[in-house]
Amino acid sequence: MHSGTGRAHIVWDWNGTLLHDIDAVVEATNAAFAEIGLPPITPERYRELYCVPVPRFYERLMGRLPTEEEWAEMDSVFHRHYFTRAETVGLAEGAAELLAEWRAAGATQSLCSLAPHDHLVPLVRRHGIEEHFVRVDGSRRDGPKKGKARQMAAHVATLDGFDPRRTVVIGDAVDDAVAAAHVGASAVLYTGGSHSRASLETAGVPVVDSLVEAVETARRVVEEGWAPSSGAAVLP
Repeated sequence: MHSGTGRAHIVWDWNGTLLHDIDAVVEATNAAFAEIGLPPITPERYRELYCVPVPRFYERLMGRLPTEEEWAEMDSVFHRHYFTRAETVGLAEGAAELLAEWRAAGATQSLCSLAPHDHLVPLVRRHGIEEHFVRVDGSRRDGPKKGKARQMAAHVATLDGFDPRRTVVIGDAVDDAVAAAHVGASAVLYTGGSHSRASLETAGVPVVDSLVEAVETARRVVEEGWAPSSGAAVLP
């Protein structure tokens, strides 16, 4: 499927952006922590500390990077708890309408997520929004461990006529801005997900409080030819 040449294109993030799952994520994180002997974390603390690649998040909590064995266990336990909760999670406010309106206006959009591909696609389908995307890509390997830049490069390589000057990544994490800069695209970050506003503002890109604002800002970025920030944050 193609993005089309010369038209504005949005690459959406899924978790914490289109899918309003921050409460489920924190609940699953704490359930996983309880199984491996770590104390629970509040949503506020989660937003302060969370980062991608995810092992660095655990490093901030533990004071050291987890071993390969610890990481594998943490990742497995988290996803076991998260997938149970994700079935009852809804889309962010106004998300379905925004996707339909963007498509109806003749622009294109795709979805690039670090969520496991085999779980992502059925969930997108269940919410009735698959038709709005020219492509949906989830992680097929160890994306959360490596970060999103490499996956974003592979994703946009599949978009026929990809023009970084007319492409905006909308996500809820600093890593989304890093991934956008990696492919020469712009980014808009949304405060409704995994990061605090203070954390998002370190990325040097526009930060907004609603998806409506995110789409409006993305449109202005394309129409006014804003360049992606050359100072986009690099994760520590």
